[in-house]
Amino acid sequence: MTSPTDQPFDHVTDVLVIGSGGGGMTAALAADAAGLDTLVVEKSARFGGSTALSGGGIWVPGAPSQRREGHVPDPDEVFTYLKQITDGLVSDARLRTYVDAAPEMMDFLEKRSRWLEFVWKPGYADYYPELPGGSALGSTINVPEIDLRALGEEEQNLLAPLALAPKGIWFAPKDLRLFYQVRQSWRGKAVLLKLIWRMFRARVFGDRMAAIGQSLAARLRLAMKEQDIPLWLDAPMTELITDTDGPDGRVIGAVVEKDGRAVRIGARGGVILASGGFDHDMQWRLQHLPELARVRELSGPDKDWSFGNPAATGDGIRAGEKVGAATELLDEAWWFPAICWPDGRLQFMLNERMMPAQFIVNGEGKRFINEAAPYMDFAHAMIEGERTGVRHIPCWLITDIRSFHRYVVGGHLPIPKVPFAPVPTGGKVPAAWLESGVVKTGQTWEELAREIGVPGAALRHTAERFNELARTGHDDDFDRGDSAYDNYYGDQTLPNPNLYPLGKPPYYAFQIILGDLGTSGGLRTDEFAQVLRADDTVIDGLYAVGNASAAVMGRSYAGAGATIGPAMAFGYVAARHIAEMTSTDNHSSAIESPGSSRR
Repeated sequence: MTSPTDQPFDHVTDVLVIGSGGGGMTAALAADAAGLDTLVVEKSARFGGSTALSGGGIWVPGAPSQRREGHVPDPDEVFTYLKQITDGLVSDARLRTYVDAAPEMMDFLEKRSRWLEFVWKPGYADYYPELPGGSALGSTINVPEIDLRALGEEEQNLLAPLALAPKGIWFAPKDLRLFYQVRQSWRGKAVLLKLIWRMFRARVFGDRMAAIGQSLAARLRLAMKEQDIPLWLDAPMTELITDTDGPDGRVIGAVVEKDGRAVRIGARGGVILASGGFDHDMQWRLQHLPELARVRELSGPDKDWSFGNPAATGDGIRAGEKVGAATELLDEAWWFPAICWPDGRLQFMLNERMMPAQFIVNGEGKRFINEAAPYMDFAHAMIEGERTGVRHIPCWLITDIRSFHRYVVGGHLPIPKVPFAPVPTGGKVPAAWLESGVVKTGQTWEELAREIGVPGAALRHTAERFNELARTGHDDDFDRGDSAYDNYYGDQTLPNPNLYPLGKPPYYAFQIILGDLGTSGGLRTDEFAQVLRADDTVIDGLYAVGNASAAVMGRSYAGAGATIGPAMAFGYVAARHIAEMTSTDNHSSAIESPGSSRR
């Protein structure tokens, strides 16, 4: 932390936004629309943050795109839903602000730029659709695909996905579900043909199409360009500047490294930290959640387990702490069970956990949760189970050869062998998978149990019990398939899309570790996104949104897009609050223009 003393500022603006993800860019657009000079600085050489790496969903019940389709969720019911899943960890004021401000934010963006087009397609259920206020139709809002050539020179500055798809391959949100049904439906086969056509177009016509998070980040950046909002890349924030020495000062700017020198930036209205979490600060993460040491043991000391933005190392959170900010939920993350291949590549375990002919066991060879549960719940069960002394990290997904031939498993496409295909195809489990140790096989339950280090009698009992339940069509032990959420990636040709008996060997076991989409704990904030001290007093001039703040979802997850939705909503709220404050209270006396000095 620094105070201004007699040092002049090198640059002065009304609002300084740290970070260029969905939360930061939305905040910038809202501040600019309120007539405030706005500057966005980004640590990385690429803009987009974790938003650009994400599925691009934005969870906003009551968004304009829903209302246009005739679906208008009751805000009071949505509030009830959030209050129940957050279990008292989040203030009513923050929850209510999110419920009210998120649809307003979406309406603002649609009206602000022609690039910001949003659509809602019902069917991707909230993660707890059976709870009061939950919805089987879902409230996940998406953006259409976009040709990245619209960015011009900025295209090269968009943060690319960690795992690049073959040229021309992109999935719209609904494509993925149908793609997983390639063996079950003609619509699934149609998606496969659509992907081939997209590859052809990309090679012949030069299309550079992008969807989901890439499209959302690109569209927000295009909207910023329309409004001439400056964005500095390769400009990490190193510390915040306050107007007094000590912990009680107002934040009036920040020090940013640019072109090899420290630049002092004054912010007349405030600083909005949208810099992300501490996804890749492994030392800090191990300090707050020791169970992750087991993941590091499995993935290797030079690798980590997070799908989050590689530049997210907690800079904003640390800077906030130095000026007196309190933190919450630092032991939490947006957990996501994953496969970690020997080269360190992480792969989501999403649809696999909803497949009918599989179950997942811990170190005792026993099931421990509804395998199709929301990924946060599944991961919490892994963590809590590990704390009992029974191995849950890793756990093992058990399936059979029929299932391998019928469903997408581990990225394998269940179609005849295609030479030079970008993903594994054919009828055999790839030898490299088995050689890696990440996938094990056995001709009997006892043989498979030896391979994965669990008791043979227990694994056989678990398999026989699962098959018995699957034949009845109901999981009496864990209620798998009872929720509309469970069914989404299941096999819709079955009475229970999530249950079917395992059949003849060989049997296979896929190792599941604890991955995440980024951390979800951070600076404590109020309903205006203002950063708070431990005594709940406000640090004037400092705001935090997205993964730099403690999640408004608490330790839960309302539905797909429940990270980006709050980041964008509270970015909007923070900017509007700054605009209101600057219209009633002039703080400019603490901030001098470049070349001047304070007395």
